Amino acid sequence: MFCSGCGSRLNDSQSFCATCGRPSGANYSAAPSTGVAPAPSPSAVTAPVAQQVIILKSAKSPGTAVVLSFFWAGLGQIYNGEIGKGIVLIILHAISWLLMFVVIGFITTPILWIYGMIDAYKTAEKINAAAGIR
Repeated sequence: MFCSGCGSRLNDSQSFCATCGRPSGANYSAAPSTGVAPAPSPSAVTAPVAQQVIILKSAKSPGTAVVLSFFWAGLGQIYNGEIGKGIVLIILHAISWLLMFVVIGFITTPILWIYGMIDAYKTAEKINAAAGIR
């Protein structure tokens, strides 16, 4: 027997055509079909299709991250893609500036400012190392 879809030779024990995937209940003929075989229907394909997802990360400049954090703590983190951490640092930096009216801000503001710059620099280097960028 031959598959009427693609013309492949079939054994009586086959439950589907190995070439086009038509089930054994499909129209089979005693002679191969002529002409161009139609493409198998999506329902006839039984094997799962593997998908590959590629995530591209662009190189991050540690210098740019530091300069952004120099102007306002948290901007370097946002540049590096750490949005949540950047927003928290921006809010804390604003609160720290307001705390200068009660003197404690003179201690917390430089600490947050320096932390923001160092963290932005190190994170940019880690991102580049993970992506294989030097």
